[in-house]
Amino acid sequence: MTLSGHDLRSPTEKADLAAALAGDEDAFRRLTEGYRRELHLHCYRMLGSFQDAEDALQETLLRAWRYLTSFEGRSAFRAWLYRIATNVCLSEGARRRVELPPLPAAFADLVGSDTEPVSNLSPYPDALLAELEASWGIPDAQYDLHESVQLAFLAAVQLLPPRQRAVLILRDVLGWSASEVADLLDSTTASVNSALQRARATLDQQRQAGRLHTGRTVPSNEIEQSLVRRYLEAWDSGDIDRLVGLLKHDAVLTMPPWPLRYTGRDAIGKFFATVPAGGALEQFRLIPTRANRQPALAYYRFAPTGPGYRALGLLVLTIDGDAIAEITVFHDPAVVLRFGLPTSLAIDYPTT
Repeated sequence: MTLSGHDLRSPTEKADLAAALAGDEDAFRRLTEGYRRELHLHCYRMLGSFQDAEDALQETLLRAWRYLTSFEGRSAFRAWLYRIATNVCLSEGARRRVELPPLPAAFADLVGSDTEPVSNLSPYPDALLAELEASWGIPDAQYDLHESVQLAFLAAVQLLPPRQRAVLILRDVLGWSASEVADLLDSTTASVNSALQRARATLDQQRQAGRLHTGRTVPSNEIEQSLVRRYLEAWDSGDIDRLVGLLKHDAVLTMPPWPLRYTGRDAIGKFFATVPAGGALEQFRLIPTRANRQPALAYYRFAPTGPGYRALGLLVLTIDGDAIAEITVFHDPAVVLRFGLPTSLAIDYPTT
């Protein structure tokens, strides 16, 4: 059974549907509560942005409540919600423009000479993904929960036209059949198969260009913890050579939404030696967390006017085997709040 095949089975759910149809908002909330996290993640995959996914989820639930009487039970209730969420995201994606935030002076010249595509990507807290793990397991999906939230995959998906993106996510991530996707998109099976073929071809091009890697070796917990610990130690001591030594030779560093890309140890080493406070890493403090099923580090910079260190953003580390393959930098203090971390640190705040 695919994800779209689940339906309202229990007497309680059926009673809540009947009450919601009669105008009971509490019954509607109970009816949709179990779907909210997966719908939010679906919107996140479609839009790439955590905040945009929040907005899309709220619009989805609003439309579902407004048009609940149109649900006639001919399809699964979950599929009906996904139809609404997908259409919300398609509408949002069609009119959305990525607005670049103010650019730090240190990056201005670099952005002007780079050809990296602008991406509206933002990180997703692992604590929220954990809510789905127990129920995940889709036999027809080509990507599992870990692969389908990797930042490189999501960045590549954002390059697809909106309908191709929807088809790829519904078919290869959620495991829906071509006929189910065609029904959801008011399309034909042939059109869906054609869109999926084009979407897969685009992802293959991204792989050939080195922007999307599959088959990375997921490290053991011990190796991952060791890498994060050594990264913290190298950072705290300001040892850029040690930092670079933890990277794969072809590691990349990107900074969504800005079109920046540093490839290779030397380029990333020069970045750390010049861009963050002129290489003065001792001005920063890092706090471990997790994002997109990967280790992450919130970073704070010392504020001379107090109150210690102020949050600036998040680094997400992609590990391949026993080395760091990618560093994705989200230079946005608002990101830190989504991870339940403080916006400032006292001078003696413990970092490990």
